[in-house]
Amino acid sequence: MDRLTPAARSENMSRIRSRDTKPELRVRKALHAMGFRFRLHRRDLPGRPDIVLPKHRTVVFVHGCFWHRHSGCPNAAEPKTRAEFWRRKFEANVARDAKARAELERAGWKVVVIWECETGNPETLERVIRERLPAPAVRAPARENRGTA
Repeated sequence: MDRLTPAARSENMSRIRSRDTKPELRVRKALHAMGFRFRLHRRDLPGRPDIVLPKHRTVVFVHGCFWHRHSGCPNAAEPKTRAEFWRRKFEANVARDAKARAELERAGWKVVVIWECETGNPETLERVIRERLPAPAVRAPARENRGTA
């Protein structure tokens, strides 16, 4: 039995975002600080990746552990109510993720998944990024005196 009324549950579910989530913003902030430059939510790519690194031909999906079924993660616990509904929902999500990944890889893209539970600690997140992504291009430092004084 759900603890919330149908109206309260509907309100709660309507507030769940598909983009610009806290985990996604953490990953974007870390990537930018590490020197990566990227594009967001490219509609022309399968699965509309959260982050696209065109220079590296790499896409990044920042997956919520619950919605995308992070195996072995405590955040991916099964809901106790409407079990059959949720089972079908999660199976469809995982199948959609696999299809998008396969299409991207066939098109020559490297696909990286960063899980929500990997974004909470900045040091852990930086390590995950370094392990899974190519090194960013190093930008030349800005010149200090650009004009005449």
